[in-house]
Amino acid sequence: MILANKIRLYPTEVQEQKLWQSVGTARFIYNWTLARQEENYKNGGKFISDNDLRKEITQLKKSELSWLKEVSNNVAKQAVKDACDSYKRFFKGLSDKPRFKSRRKSKPSFYNDNCKLKVKDNAVNIEKVGWVNIKPYSIPLGVKYSNPRISFDGKYWYISVGIERELPNVELTNESIGIDVGVKDLAICSNGMIFKNINKTKEVKRLKKVLKRKQRQCSNKYEKNKKGKEFVKTKNIAKLEKQIRLLHRKLANIRSNHIHQATNKIVKAKPSRVVMETLNIKGMMKNRHLAKAIQQQCLYDFKVKMKYKCEFYGIEFVEADKWFPSSKICSCCGNIKKDLKLKDRVYKCNCGLSIDRDLNASINLSRYKLA
Repeated sequence: MILANKIRLYPTEVQEQKLWQSVGTARFIYNWTLARQEENYKNGGKFISDNDLRKEITQLKKSELSWLKEVSNNVAKQAVKDACDSYKRFFKGLSDKPRFKSRRKSKPSFYNDNCKLKVKDNAVNIEKVGWVNIKPYSIPLGVKYSNPRISFDGKYWYISVGIERELPNVELTNESIGIDVGVKDLAICSNGMIFKNINKTKEVKRLKKVLKRKQRQCSNKYEKNKKGKEFVKTKNIAKLEKQIRLLHRKLANIRSNHIHQATNKIVKAKPSRVVMETLNIKGMMKNRHLAKAIQQQCLYDFKVKMKYKCEFYGIEFVEADKWFPSSKICSCCGNIKKDLKLKDRVYKCNCGLSIDRDLNASINLSRYKLA
């Protein structure tokens, strides 16, 4: 199984400038590809293959886009492929229509050719950037690397490299664990494990409060420095925006770490099967009262991490049908309570069962059978 190794880079000022140049090239070519596809579609043409678009870029390098020669040609090639793949996923109904990348909002990243990636004990060679320092022995030597990507998270530069790992031989129990995710708690398992909502902790609440204050200060400064209809960015605004980015980064890292800890604890229980409900996150986000709370829970990220860890340890991962009434079924007698409301946090049945609503749902999910 291929797992990614994410390692921090320690570039010099000159190298960092070249990294930003590659990031800008990747974003420009991605947007150029989307614009080219849309223009061709409006003129009645069909979808342009990535090979044809790459040939166009090669011709443009000789005239209009001569500055593309300053960065690796693989950066532009992969950006075209990524944009075309986004359209293919959209045509298959797997994702939304691809959107143009914003300089301010999009994640700064670019591709490095895996065949040209060279690794030493304490450095990695990136095309047209040179040897960049890394922590000693953080990347295994003498192995095949796949899909190397360089990215910036608002504070540090990282390189992510896929490395093939052998699947461990783990003796599993016959236990089937059902997982009910939600807003009150992150996850409630049928075996009694409960993972709390990290957003309700004291530290996260404090950081959210600081973030809200910084955002208000930034907004007020923009309004004060407004010239007519145009907003002017001052040095103080730039400082505030950097602080806001770092706060967002810290909150994202706290949530990601909490999800990793929760999923690790579940797979280390060594169940033979893990069952989760299929969540319509897009539909859930339409509820304006709960949208922010659902977004901060990162439920899709929880499912993705749970899925790949189950695959790594040889645990069967099952997604229950979207319409499976896990919350409405009594885990004792099997009776379905059709009038159950969202505010009913305790499930009470005519058979005498009184149980937490989420725990009841997780028990029902553990017994779920595929049709």
